[in-house]
Amino acid sequence: MTTSSRLLRSVLALSLLGTATLGQSEQEFGANADLSTAPRVTIDRPKPVFMLIERDKRIHGLKPFQDLVDKAEPGSVLKPPPGVYAGPVTIDKPLTIEGGGQVTIDAGDKGTVMVLNASNSVLRGVRLTGSGDSHDTDDSCLDVRGHDNLIEDVVVDNCLFGIDLKQVSNSTVRRNKISSKDLELGVRGDGLRLWYSHDNLIEGNEIVDSRDMVAWYSHRNRFIDNLGRRSRYSIHFMFANENVVDGNRFYDNAVGVYFMYTEGGAATNNIISHATGATGMGIGFKEASGTLIENNEIIYCGIGIGSDLSPFQPDSTIEVRNNRLAYNGIAIQFNSETGGNNMRGNLFEGNLTQVSYGGRSEDSSKNFWEGNFWDDYQGFDRNGDGIGDNVHELYSYADRIWIELPMARFFRSSPVLELLDFLERLAPFSAPDLILRDEQPVFHKPERKALS
Repeated sequence: MTTSSRLLRSVLALSLLGTATLGQSEQEFGANADLSTAPRVTIDRPKPVFMLIERDKRIHGLKPFQDLVDKAEPGSVLKPPPGVYAGPVTIDKPLTIEGGGQVTIDAGDKGTVMVLNASNSVLRGVRLTGSGDSHDTDDSCLDVRGHDNLIEDVVVDNCLFGIDLKQVSNSTVRRNKISSKDLELGVRGDGLRLWYSHDNLIEGNEIVDSRDMVAWYSHRNRFIDNLGRRSRYSIHFMFANENVVDGNRFYDNAVGVYFMYTEGGAATNNIISHATGATGMGIGFKEASGTLIENNEIIYCGIGIGSDLSPFQPDSTIEVRNNRLAYNGIAIQFNSETGGNNMRGNLFEGNLTQVSYGGRSEDSSKNFWEGNFWDDYQGFDRNGDGIGDNVHELYSYADRIWIELPMARFFRSSPVLELLDFLERLAPFSAPDLILRDEQPVFHKPERKALS
């Protein structure tokens, strides 16, 4: 065997070994990876350095905020005099920065405004503005890379990305006001992003006119009492397990809360309104499992709850309990027949279509329905026990046309299809599909205390 042949075989063997090791790593980590406890690695693209002359003239002559940070002792409290300061700023030591709502740091429309690499720090009462507009370098107002930090009462505006947490754990992001640059929706940055960041509290923030709030590979975070308006995804989870979304208000976004490739987690006590448009959806699932959806108001959305191959894990369920789904185009839409969805105690009213399947419903018993209120229930309650005397069964008649031919949905409320649907129900000339069967439909509309 020649030297070149031995060398070629050695390279091939090393390549195969590397591939096998990579596959093992992906299997070991995957969605459950916990890089927050791993040694800090370089996870950002190199941040370019911009000379002052390259930045907007409005910051020329301003005092650099970095000078104040460099002079502060580790662990001290920095209270800058009120005013506007020039960015960018990098913080590599624990500090408490108190702006009192009177301190602005402006990067002059280039790069990232502030990078917080330290742990056990506090950033409170400052305004961060004027990042660059490069997606290649993730230009943002605030990059957080340390643990156990508090980001509170910060105003973030005129930035591509808002607050960006990567490999961050046990931190709090509270009462911040975040908005993006005035760009088309698809090219804005995310208002708040979590990446491999676990056990954080995201509370009381306002994210308006941004792109998304996302949590990727980030587990056990709590999103409490936040407000989201006029963005794309209010919250988008991907490979992110056991996250809790409670008491939030999401208006005029394309999608409310989306669980993609997730396990566990809950969305409770939220208001999701006016998720409209071609992709409008209040709460969505894609190959998700073990999720609780309880006591939410999902109103005026294109689709209230949309499910695709969910629950995904064998023997897991998705629990949908005590929600109000009202005035939506489709209250609940299933795009697959996996079953395992349990719907109990929900209120369905004013929806154009209560429940729909992406194709024919071959087995309506795969999903469980009990104790729901249906505003189109046709029956009585003679014994006064609050439960309808007859089982509530929902069949697809003329709606089979737009279920099997989605383009026809455009004509759904037209007089011709309404007449066809009436005739089908009066004297069916084709066998309708059974969509659902609720053995104990609630007869009287439940009284609900408004969440808003």
